[in-house]
Amino acid sequence: MRAKPHVAVLKGGWSAERDVSLVSGRDCAAALRAEGFKVTEIDVTPDLAAVLAELKPDVVFNALHGRWGEDGCVQGLLEILKIPYTHSGVLASALAMHKERAKAVFRAWGVPVVESKVVPRHLASESHQMKPPYVVKPVSEGSSVGIFIIREGDNRPPGALGSAEWALGDEVMVEEFVPGRELTVAVMGGKALAVTEITTAGHAFYDYESKYAEGGSVHTIPAKIPAEVAEAAMRHAEAAHAAMGCRGVSRTDFRYDDTVPGKHRLIALEINTQPGMTPTSLVPEQAAYKGMSYGQLVAWMVEDASCDR
Repeated sequence: MRAKPHVAVLKGGWSAERDVSLVSGRDCAAALRAEGFKVTEIDVTPDLAAVLAELKPDVVFNALHGRWGEDGCVQGLLEILKIPYTHSGVLASALAMHKERAKAVFRAWGVPVVESKVVPRHLASESHQMKPPYVVKPVSEGSSVGIFIIREGDNRPPGALGSAEWALGDEVMVEEFVPGRELTVAVMGGKALAVTEITTAGHAFYDYESKYAEGGSVHTIPAKIPAEVAEAAMRHAEAAHAAMGCRGVSRTDFRYDDTVPGKHRLIALEINTQPGMTPTSLVPEQAAYKGMSYGQLVAWMVEDASCDR
């Protein structure tokens, strides 16, 4: 019997999502070891190319989140080194990470989105760039980092956008705020797994704290929504995965606005090419709902790993 491949698990890095990545990487590594893989964990630093050249792993499990690890940069390095890696390739990762570019692709594929615009952050901090309520978010960040909801009656946007401490890019995206319910769909190998509804206590939306603080959110799977809405969410998630050119696992987030009787709508917010991968994260939960253990899920991801070229 051929030995299982040596897997290098990339985690940490230096993005705003470092802490989340450390947890994802740790748990994925532990599960892969339990499945019989030889695993080396790497807390990524800028000398990653030299580290990998010396280590010579068979496969890379990319558990990085945020910029440099999720936006095509590390993927490009792995393509050059010709090391198969998990999740999406260079183009899909770069497109998905840039929220406005991703929306343009969604529109072309018929995935429903709201109107939005990209503006310099100093303009977004000085005056309303859209009629409230609206959302302001970094163009290329994940984990709900740096998101603000501007509601009707607010005199002006948050001053934090114009502060010298802001380190999330000089441009921000302004988009219509969609009320209603938070839904998410994981896609694995091109097929949607399920629809989860996410509810939060004391939070206006599924923000960083509600995502990662203990007890910050409740996940209901399958979501208690009309069957036709669930079918549409799964169909749109599969379309988003295909439109971006994703491979492996992705997760698309939606808002389901059922606040006005007779005017229900389903809106895609964004696609995550490297969603959280702790055992209690949304993707492993949906895999478990479909009968796949956490260990089986991460093993499948390693077996699915490849290069684009």
